Amino acid sequence: MYVDSHCHLTFPELSQRLEEIRAAMRRERVDRALCICTTLEEFERVAALAQSHENFWCSVGVHPDNEGVEEPSVERLVALADTPKVVALGETGLDYYRLGERTLAEMEWQRERFRVHVRAARRTGLPLVVHTRSASADTLAILREEGQGQVGGVFHCFTETQAVADAALDLGFYISFSGILTFKNAAELREVARRVPLDRCLIETDSPYLAPVPHRGKVNDPSLVPLVARQLAELKRLAVEEVARATSANFERLFKLEPGSEGGT
Repeated sequence: MYVDSHCHLTFPELSQRLEEIRAAMRRERVDRALCICTTLEEFERVAALAQSHENFWCSVGVHPDNEGVEEPSVERLVALADTPKVVALGETGLDYYRLGERTLAEMEWQRERFRVHVRAARRTGLPLVVHTRSASADTLAILREEGQGQVGGVFHCFTETQAVADAALDLGFYISFSGILTFKNAAELREVARRVPLDRCLIETDSPYLAPVPHRGKVNDPSLVPLVARQLAELKRLAVEEVARATSANFERLFKLEPGSEGGT
């Protein structure tokens, strides 16, 4: 019924509890999940996890915050994208939130890394999983310049303004909402979510982070994604079942999966 479009099940907070989490997913009718890669060093584990379970898929990419890791090349990403169960490139993008004493000019390495992912997306035809924080203008500019209308994907864990949402939608991207949507201080984000067309919405946990209310502050996992769906349904004045169906169909369309594709345990 529900799909978690972005989770980190290889992270230590979750990897040792996988069977427990999968049982909780079954109880809460969370049928599928996309396991996100954040470094090339991690990719083998992420891919193995997806290949071990019919209802998991994965991405390949390097998160913008990760420093001191193997830098991706277009050729390397294209080669790894051919691995079974890989359906997206990323998590990629820009994050200027933790600049510290660095200038924006000194973040060129991050912009170049993002460009590499966009170029690989053009080569492979796979969608991008985009992370943007305090960097929306540059994120959109690079997508316009490098994507040339040929790439799409999703702005995951969306926390930006309506203007950024509109620009992402105009570029053909989907918008994914996380447990932040349930937070007391997220009134402006809820208004954005209310206005994003349902046929362009995804839901996610970004677990192990950002557990939705009433679990805020605890370790998150994919079994809690229905709470995000319920908040989105309330905002749009729809039945939660309708939001579940729509976001699942959107997931299938974006990541080019067969309708209803899911697996066993």
